[in-house]
Amino acid sequence: MYKILKKTQFSEKVFEFRVEAPQMAKKAHAGQFLMVRANEQGERVPFTLAGWNAEEGWIEFIFMVIGKTTEMLSTYNEGDELQDVTGPLGNPTELEGDRVVVLGGGVGLAIAYPVARTFCEEGKKVSVIMGARTKDLLILTDQFKALPLEGLYITTDDGSEGEKGVVTAPLERLCQEGAVDGAFCVGPVPMMKFSALTAQKYNLPIIASLNPIMVDGTGMCGCCRVEVGGKTRFACVDGPDFDATQVDWDDLRARQGSYRAEEGKSLEAYKEESCACHR
Repeated sequence: MYKILKKTQFSEKVFEFRVEAPQMAKKAHAGQFLMVRANEQGERVPFTLAGWNAEEGWIEFIFMVIGKTTEMLSTYNEGDELQDVTGPLGNPTELEGDRVVVLGGGVGLAIAYPVARTFCEEGKKVSVIMGARTKDLLILTDQFKALPLEGLYITTDDGSEGEKGVVTAPLERLCQEGAVDGAFCVGPVPMMKFSALTAQKYNLPIIASLNPIMVDGTGMCGCCRVEVGGKTRFACVDGPDFDATQVDWDDLRARQGSYRAEEGKSLEAYKEESCACHR
């Protein structure tokens, strides 16, 4: 069992858990992920490491409420325990170049932050582009501002914070200025796809952290397979980072929606069971 030490709510549907896990904290690196099971009957769900402290023995992950398991997790509080937390899994993020840009969209900012922090610690000159649909969905803004960045660019679809538009606009400007040597992106599939297309126009190397369906997180089930450069790869063991210009984004998006109907039914059943009138 893994005790929740701290619970933070960023918005109506976005939460962060700090969990006691001293052994994992000693091995954690930016870009890696966890498999979490809330209770004995629960499914295994992947969450990327958002933070860790080896001395204090804790790890952090951030999630958005979109299905049964995340709905259930949102009801957990400090002092409660998670059934299983497995990790760190996957390969740490690596990016060549002394001047890099990190792009994060939505909940993907939870992954972008430790990556940007690690790049700064490595002595790279780091720019960050944050994106979300609206101001309320931007997370970790203060943490990003505290990093020694070359530049911080904020975009929102509705213009409620920063520049109105999407992350590819400031990315294109940086490319045109020749200000970066490499890029890392993480977020919704359309955001990563068009970030890759923008970078490709300027021959800018770009990697993406992929988030396909996962079941075991160790490469045995095959659910996390993605098409990269015409070859089938497994995100949990070969990734989660891949050359973004080689990813079959349409296939990835289609696979992510494979169980949407079943997920909807599961969430509806959970809500009915949890309703006070059914207790």
